[in-house]
Amino acid sequence: MNKFLLAVHVLAAIVAVGPVTVAASMFPPSARKALAEPGDAQALSTVRVLHRICRMYATVGVAVPVFGFATAKNMGVLGDTWLIVSIALTALAAVVLAALVLPRQTALMEGMKERIEEGLGAGGEGAANAGASRVGPRDTARLAMFTGLFNLLWATVTILMIVRPGSTTGA
Repeated sequence: MNKFLLAVHVLAAIVAVGPVTVAASMFPPSARKALAEPGDAQALSTVRVLHRICRMYATVGVAVPVFGFATAKNMGVLGDTWLIVSIALTALAAVVLAALVLPRQTALMEGMKERIEEGLGAGGEGAANAGASRVGPRDTARLAMFTGLFNLLWATVTILMIVRPGSTTGA
């Protein structure tokens, strides 16, 4: 049973978390391109698809800790330090994704939509009077920072899962 649970846990991580990390990393530069070229329907479409991938696979990603807990319970390692740290980092990654990455992606997309509706470019006429809802390259840079933090957290969890420092179950 351990091998089955571990296999499902690893597959869920690859299938769910992998696409989120890649799509979230691709979103800021794609958003910068869409902001610079507001008439480019392909650039806007790319941003929408990347955001949809992030949202959908984040939901599917819930399977990763579910099967992870089941695997850890069967292996008797729920109290191991490496696992507790991994759980905490996974929870932090989920918070970063849900509270910082996805909402900022949504805000950027809504800002791009407003620009298109108003016929404004990255620095087009009327941009100074457009109000606080205006989005720009600084917003994409901030999003890239939060996305990098999310990816770093997942990379750390992956390393902990492989190395398992102090584990008595073998690595």
